[in-house]
Amino acid sequence: MKTLTSRYQQAHKEAKWAIGLALAYFVWWYASAYGLAPAPDNIQAMPTLYFGFPLWFLMACVIGPIVFTLLCAAMVKWVYQDMSLEIEPEWLETKSQPQQKAPHAASQQEDQHEY
Repeated sequence: MKTLTSRYQQAHKEAKWAIGLALAYFVWWYASAYGLAPAPDNIQAMPTLYFGFPLWFLMACVIGPIVFTLLCAAMVKWVYQDMSLEIEPEWLETKSQPQQKAPHAASQQEDQHEY
């Protein structure tokens, strides 16, 4: 990562992936919890159990977290990049050159008197 702009682009890419994965997890949980739950007219019947859990609970609260933990690890391994947060000297030199003040900035300073 040579420039500050490329660091910002990478940070935005990582943030988009993280938000996307969080939204995908919410959709997974919602679809599993409410989509696989027993129908309201058949609430009295005992649901089929898998490993001692109803299917909706198994998918939403057991399988889902495992799958998305693995997806998160894959995202960190292949999408995220290790980069220095230090500002490099050549970037500092270009920013440290004096810049002309805007005309309105000078007038604002003159208006601020200590009384």
